[in-house]
Amino acid sequence: SSFNQALASTGRLSSSNPNVQNIPIRSKEGQEVRKAFVPRDENHQILAADYSQVELRLIAEMSGDKAMMEAFIKGQDIHRATAARVYDVPYDDVTKDQRRNAKTVNFSIIYGAGATNLSKQLGIKRKEAQVLIADYFKSYPELKAYMDDTVDFAREEGYVKTMMGRKRILRDINSKNGMVRSGSERVAINTPIQGTAADMIKLAMINLKRRMDREKVASKMILQVHDELLFDVVKGEED
Repeated sequence: SSFNQALASTGRLSSSNPNVQNIPIRSKEGQEVRKAFVPRDENHQILAADYSQVELRLIAEMSGDKAMMEAFIKGQDIHRATAARVYDVPYDDVTKDQRRNAKTVNFSIIYGAGATNLSKQLGIKRKEAQVLIADYFKSYPELKAYMDDTVDFAREEGYVKTMMGRKRILRDINSKNGMVRSGSERVAINTPIQGTAADMIKLAMINLKRRMDREKVASKMILQVHDELLFDVVKGEED
């Protein structure tokens, strides 16, 4: 595969010819394709390591939202903690459906999705989705303030940036066309989060490579899939 450093506008690496970051897992065919990825021999195994909820942790950090940070600090399941707040039920009483809805809202909010999009994803009425989003922002007020401030900054300056200072220009943030403008607002909210996650994984790869060289390990880093790294590990080097 070729890994493209400057193709995805968020700053993520992308993969082409073949795209090995996008092997489907949910379909039968995809699972068959995945069986083709094997360690090089019986002395090796494939190890996958990923950041847990990196984008949600980042938005908690960047917004300074106390409730969201508290859930991570306590080591709680963030989707269950969100459901407990949104549905106003004890953490241990959250149902599977409530957690699933909260998970969808958590990720939809990161991507700047509105009520229409959320209602489609959850198969609920638009009004219900509006109430869900309103309850979500009541639960995480500093998150809402951060998102509003980010869009205001983008309107004034014409760009947003990651925590490491990498900029993304937003030419349509003040467009007179409402749909174009709201698309740009979604990008303004998402880019600092997804872009910072992309910067972090690239730094992690550089630091890992240096450490692996320093410790003279024979294992190899073979693939990056956004916030996940895959290694062809010599048995005995797992730690």
